[in-house]
Amino acid sequence: MPWYVPPGAEGISTPALLVYPERIEENVQRMLHMVGNDPLRLWPHVKTSKCRHIIERMVAHGIRRFKGATLPELEIALQAGATDLLLAMQPSAAIAGRLLDLAAANPSARFHAVVDDMQTLHRLEALTRKRNQTLTIWVDLDVGMHRTGIAPGPEAAALIETVAKCPTLETGGWHAYDGHLHQSSVEERRGACREWSRAFKQWLASTPLLKDHPLPLIAGGTPTFPMHAEASDRICSPGTSVLWDAGYAEHFPDLAFEWACVLMGRVVSKPTPESLCLDLGHKSVASEMPHPRLHFLNLAVDAFLGHSEEHLVVSSPEAPRTPVGTLIYAIPRHVCPTVALHQELLAIQEEGEMVSWPVAARQRRLNF
Repeated sequence: MPWYVPPGAEGISTPALLVYPERIEENVQRMLHMVGNDPLRLWPHVKTSKCRHIIERMVAHGIRRFKGATLPELEIALQAGATDLLLAMQPSAAIAGRLLDLAAANPSARFHAVVDDMQTLHRLEALTRKRNQTLTIWVDLDVGMHRTGIAPGPEAAALIETVAKCPTLETGGWHAYDGHLHQSSVEERRGACREWSRAFKQWLASTPLLKDHPLPLIAGGTPTFPMHAEASDRICSPGTSVLWDAGYAEHFPDLAFEWACVLMGRVVSKPTPESLCLDLGHKSVASEMPHPRLHFLNLAVDAFLGHSEEHLVVSSPEAPRTPVGTLIYAIPRHVCPTVALHQELLAIQEEGEMVSWPVAARQRRLNF
């Protein structure tokens, strides 16, 4: 049988999201290999899996530092054994209070937050002082994506200087996400990554305060993971690599990760002789991107004809010989938001057993 077909597949209700622990293990080992098997050089993002069981597999290899965009993602990482938790979304006043509540309930862990705004920094300083708590701050840099962060310059330097003067705030370092770098050519991507890295280093060298006090840098995501991994002084922050998806596999062939997550559905109707209706609607596959939103493993598809809440209609040359009820397997184009649509991952064990892994961090609130 193909690797993605689980035992007892006919008895599984669809749509279902399947994961393969042995492939996850391969991806984690590949991530470690890329940083010289030094787990301290990894600070993975948990937004991809949102699942304690997957994070536990990274923790088992010595990876203890994780970042998330939401508090439930940090909670799940804590449950898995993480010791350092970075909130990679600049916290509002309400979120900051909940973050410190979470920190108070877990005194053995160290909590971190990114900041790109002086007003936010002052608010965090006042809140930590009032509660007699500490928080580690990383200044979030805008290195070209123009989504969040502050450009390297006097204002960024002022943020770091202010952190150093606050008794309840600890200086973490710099945080830079270069998600705008998605060139398929590895050389073009490497060149673009070097360009902003060179400008960043020149800025540091030209600023006496920063030159004399070098700080750690958490850099990149999955596309630029290989580039930052080559620089031994950087902490790498991949996310998608743990499960992989069709979009990254297509655009970044230099990244040799394994597909470890498969969306399973069924043919529920045959509207015309040339078309099939699948139970893979918006509620089961991320739809923020244009088609193709799925890469099918066992079905040839000519076109995507319609996509709604519960249904996906495709035209296929195989439609005439594909009966209603046929199981269809596909790789999501964007796995991170696809996982967030599912309450559970069905983990297919090597011995054939199937275990439910809750996607608990898809919730907006767990305990805090």
